[in-house]
Amino acid sequence: MVTTPGRSGMIGAFAIVLLLNVLPPGPVAADEGQSVYALKVDGLACPFCAYGIEKQIQRVDGVESVSTDIKSGTVIITMAPGMALDEVDARGAVEAAGFTMRGFERRGDGE
Repeated sequence: MVTTPGRSGMIGAFAIVLLLNVLPPGPVAADEGQSVYALKVDGLACPFCAYGIEKQIQRVDGVESVSTDIKSGTVIITMAPGMALDEVDARGAVEAAGFTMRGFERRGDGE
């Protein structure tokens, strides 16, 4: 006897496939010439918070990728080759998203 998944099983499988294609990948190592920054941010509590801050930071000129660790309150930003992130611009983007930046650290280049 051949059985097929019920409607709820198909919806669950679809949801998993959708999430795997929508969620951003984890942090990516920077290529040579790319600067990486870590921002400590107060108030990150949920994935919606992470989405909001990432959306604002992506608007800063030269930002190539952004990933957020909600648990530690850290936002990792990788800049395009040859670009640097200004602390004032980073703070402005964080505040525009409704959060408070309490730390700004350059982690180096992807050499």
